[in-house]
This record gives sequence, C-alpha cells and structure tokens, in this order.
Amino acid sequence: MPDSLLTQLFSLEGQVAVVTGGTGVLGGAMVRGLAGAGARVGVLGRRRERAEEVVAAVAEGGGEGLALPADVLDKAQLAGALESVLARWGRIDILVNAAGGNVPAATLTDDTTVFDLPQDAFRQVFDLNLLGTLLPTQVFGAAMARRESAGGAAPRGSVVNISSMAAQRTLTRVIGYSAAKAAVDNFTRWMATELARRYGGGLRVNAIAPGFFVGDQNRALLLNPDGGLTARGQTIVDHTPAGRFGEPDELVSTLLWLCSPGASFVNGVVVPVDGGFSAFSGV
Repeated sequence: MPDSLLTQLFSLEGQVAVVTGGTGVLGGAMVRGLAGAGARVGVLGRRRERAEEVVAAVAEGGGEGLALPADVLDKAQLAGALESVLARWGRIDILVNAAGGNVPAATLTDDTTVFDLPQDAFRQVFDLNLLGTLLPTQVFGAAMARRESAGGAAPRGSVVNISSMAAQRTLTRVIGYSAAKAAVDNFTRWMATELARRYGGGLRVNAIAPGFFVGDQNRALLLNPDGGLTARGQTIVDHTPAGRFGEPDELVSTLLWLCSPGASFVNGVVVPVDGGFSAFSGV
C-alpha cells in the first residue's frame, strides 16, 4: 500500500484530541500515541503536576500538548478545560474517555459477600466510570457537534470510550466495576446511534475493551512485590492465550484506527484488545 494512502487513512495530522485520565499508565500511552500520529493533545486529569509531566514528554517527542487539570465528575471544570482547548487550538476532533477505575470498597473479598456491598461504594465506582464518561462526552462532544466541517459539511469527530473485559465476562470480586463498565458499553452504542442520527455519520462513538494491563490501581492484585504473579495474576495469564499481560502501547494502534479516517464507517463497536482472553473458554 502506498505511503500516501496510509497517511490519508490513518494520519491525525492537525487534529485536536483530549484524553481524560491522560495522567494514568494507559491514558498516558494513548496521549503519546495520538501525538505521534500528528494530533495536538490535551491531557486531562486531576493531578496538574502529572499532566504537565505528560505534556513535557509529548514535547520531547516533537508533539504538542496542553495540561488540563480537571475532575471528570465536575462539569464546570470540564467546561473550563474545553475553553482552554478552544482558546489554544480552536477546535476539538477527538475525545478519549480513559478516566475510570475501581474502588476497593466496591470489591468483594473472601470475607464479604454481595449482600455486604456498601451502597455508597457501588455508587462511587459507578459515578467514576459511567458519569466520568458521560459528562466529558456531553461537554466535548457538544463542541464537536456544533462545529461544521469545511464547506459547511456535517460535523466530524470521534469519541473513544475505554471499557473493560469486566463488562463482557464475569470476573469474580469486581461487582461494582463490572456493572459500571457494562454500562459504558451500552452508553457507547447508544451515543453512537444518537449522534449519527442527529448530526450525521461523521460523528462517531466507539470503545476499546482492554484485557489485562498492569497499572497503578491493579499492580498489587496482579504482581507480588518481587515481580512474580499473584494467584489472581496467574489465573488471568492462564486464561489469556497470549500468555502474558498487555503492554500499554499495544492499545495505541487500535485507538489510532478508531480515531482516523480509515474507520469512517466504524461506529458503535467495542473492540477487545486482550490477547485472546475474551475468546478463550478456559478449557
């Protein structure tokens, strides 16, 4: 395939992206991947210093970034972040909803059952993952919908939500997180339908469902202090045909595809990037 066609299909040159949770391990890899494909990237997260560190790393690689300190559960802060993006770059083309995670109190242990699940903890993990996807989509997606493309054409833009294997397969213990990510899957399909029907097929919503990647939140669940696998980590690897955990950068190519012109007819899908975990019965 000629390089010019590859560039036409998959380059993000000149586009503007915002990554919520861009200060995390997976979110940071996505920020760097988008910048490497030519996008200017807003790094949205609660930790200003960490966001600025990610932006500095982008700059070292020859890209352009902007730190956007904000909480995904605070719509006013998100609106302020949007204002900063528009003031700097004048547009928004891509939103990656990578903020999320689990809450320890919403995770069952050997000593607790589902009947002991605290309501507040369940609500907290649901808010973080579902509302933390809805609110940025409302704020940044509305800006995409308002902007006409060149020549007065219908709006164009890509929203990519981050789901989880916990949404598709029953994983023990993580009841709150599983329910919240299942809701993200449904929200992805619903928003894909709503935005395309109302604003045209150029405005797309898809999701990536990562398999098991070692991050800040789950490291102690998967790895012992010496780097060896915990019992749960070993079970996961045994049920992953690839025989290992994923590397954060292995999410980037799928993200770039979903954001690029090459995926212009891809809408409302949840793409697993999981080393075969979701395909394997365990037998």
